[in-house]
Amino acid sequence: MARELFLKQGVQNTSLKHIADRLGITKPALYYHFASRDDLLKSIIQPFLDDMEAFLADREPTGRRQLLEEYFDVIWRHRDVFTVFLQASATLVELNLLDRIWEGRKRLITLLLGPDPSTAARIHATVALGGLSDCVMEHATVPFDEVRTVAVEAALNALVL
Repeated sequence: MARELFLKQGVQNTSLKHIADRLGITKPALYYHFASRDDLLKSIIQPFLDDMEAFLADREPTGRRQLLEEYFDVIWRHRDVFTVFLQASATLVELNLLDRIWEGRKRLITLLLGPDPSTAARIHATVALGGLSDCVMEHATVPFDEVRTVAVEAALNALVL
């Protein structure tokens, strides 16, 4: 419910009172579970962070296609969170969550390119991974298999130097 409000109204325009009203509970009842809107936002973003960290943990380099497909699968499961990211990037910085997201991105680029890629290769990887993320958000209503196939192929093409 809170996620829907954050998506519809934006994080900054959604108060705990809005959320409590939508849930049909009192604001103090919501405060029992979440001390602040930021705590509630963290609870929404945390499953994505956990999945990304699990995806990247102790991972050995594999083929690029497999890595991009599996990454796509993770971000597709959390596609609504990506929209919240865009709306709340300043809040994510304040909550020290953006650093975790960027660290995951750096780890993923290392898995794709190795430990010492050129600047050009890193730029290509940024375009590839950013493009996958954008596809997840922009084409969320298109069937998963269709988006995944085309998006991963485009990401692979972006990696070609």
